[in-house]
Amino acid sequence: MPARVKKGDRVIVTAGKDKGKRGEVLRVYPSDERVLVSGVNVVKRHQRQSARAQGGIISKESPVHISKSAHVDPKSDGPTRIGFKTVDGRMVRFAKKSGEMIDV
Repeated sequence: MPARVKKGDRVIVTAGKDKGKRGEVLRVYPSDERVLVSGVNVVKRHQRQSARAQGGIISKESPVHISKSAHVDPKSDGPTRIGFKTVDGRMVRFAKKSGEMIDV
């Protein structure tokens, strides 16, 4: 089955402590059904000093479940679901709310 969410997509968080935040998908974990979104679900981690990195407490994004995120509609700028249709012999994604193509 084709992927509904891909790296580089703009999404909005629909549930949890970061509800309403928007960001870009940095990475998709299909086996865990999770996505890494920039600026969402930021956690603090203690990092040991190494030759390349400074030690201390760093903030980084943690993955969120894919069901807690929705695509941002290109036309209405709100959350939308994704559909698939065939155009010129290839499958493309489209926003169900406005009908706009996502893969062009």
